[in-house]
Amino acid sequence: MRADLIVVGGGLVGLATARAALAARPGLRVTVVEKEPAVGRHQSSRNSGVLHAGLYYRPGSRKAAFCQAGKARMEAFCDAEGIPFVRSGKVVVAVDGAEVPRLDALQERAAQNGVAVVRLDADGLRKHEPHAAGVAALWVPSTGVTDFGAVADRMALRLLEAGAELRTGTSVVGGRETAAGVVVETDRGPIEARALVTCAGLWADRVAKQFGARPSVELVPFRGEYVALRPAAADLVHGLIYPVPDPALPFLGVHLTRRIDGTVDAGPSAALAFARDGYRLRDVRLGDLGEALGSAAFRRLARRHLRSGLGELSRSLSLRVFWNAARRLVPELALDDLVRAASGVRAQALHPDGTLADDFVIESTARAVHVINAPSPAATASLAVGEVIAEQVLARLQGAPAT
Repeated sequence: MRADLIVVGGGLVGLATARAALAARPGLRVTVVEKEPAVGRHQSSRNSGVLHAGLYYRPGSRKAAFCQAGKARMEAFCDAEGIPFVRSGKVVVAVDGAEVPRLDALQERAAQNGVAVVRLDADGLRKHEPHAAGVAALWVPSTGVTDFGAVADRMALRLLEAGAELRTGTSVVGGRETAAGVVVETDRGPIEARALVTCAGLWADRVAKQFGARPSVELVPFRGEYVALRPAAADLVHGLIYPVPDPALPFLGVHLTRRIDGTVDAGPSAALAFARDGYRLRDVRLGDLGEALGSAAFRRLARRHLRSGLGELSRSLSLRVFWNAARRLVPELALDDLVRAASGVRAQALHPDGTLADDFVIESTARAVHVINAPSPAATASLAVGEVIAEQVLARLQGAPAT
């Protein structure tokens, strides 16, 4: 079979890339290859569903630019498609005076990124979140929630209507670039195309290597576990309650989120997953685990953050430890208010020195664009990210022989 463009990966970024390519070139022969039986079944849907405003990200970074543009596009898409979304707002809480300087720095960063926030004292915090505890906070009214799984499903439907081919249940087992384009080897036979995009999420670095790419970062899976508040306790959280991030730690910390369906989660943790899709502690794939533990970059990261890493692992083992983190923000929470909920796995990109790759990593070859790292806010920003990737790969089509 021959296509103009193959997109490997049916998550939000892959679907958005195919969508943008077809919008720019109607009639383009686009094939999306996805190994799962349906689209968006990993990082795209196994998340908190937050439409991020963009206050955390380094000014001038791809994260900051993509988030601002992507959130507006995502809200417009949801509105046009009848997919529910709510701008529920978020408070970022300094629980004591020691955290206030970090809150000040975050407020300054929000201003640099053009994100409107309101500074709150303790009384102002209680007006938005009556059960939250803190000495100061930032109110971010533009933060919202939606169902990104529903977004992915709708994108796939619209792609099919636009003439794209969607091959679910199809795994990529190899491939190569040629003078005429690319050959993608799958477990259902080869597909040829003039150009290629890979955005394989948890497996992005491996898939890129199958086509001869040499990614500048490596991916290590981290499991993010959530706990749910029982219905009787759900009214303790009105919107989203976040801690002030600690720049010395690699992850954001436990926060509370009222999802689009009205349920409330606390989380996530961030412990090493023992498989790339290891959603449960008992999910172990020896090849994946050996690769992570054998990574010099991961070992450097683990040594640097040993104490916090052990703390994250303890949350996987003890609901009480999870509760202690959550009740710093909402002291009225009782241990019995919490039950284990679904988990996700994030693909954490690491530089060779063990530092986190804290931005999108998109690398190119003659016929391909490889999305190696698409971190949060990738779901929020996916439509904007897809437009940029589509522009890059369509430029490669101009130099590829037409068939």
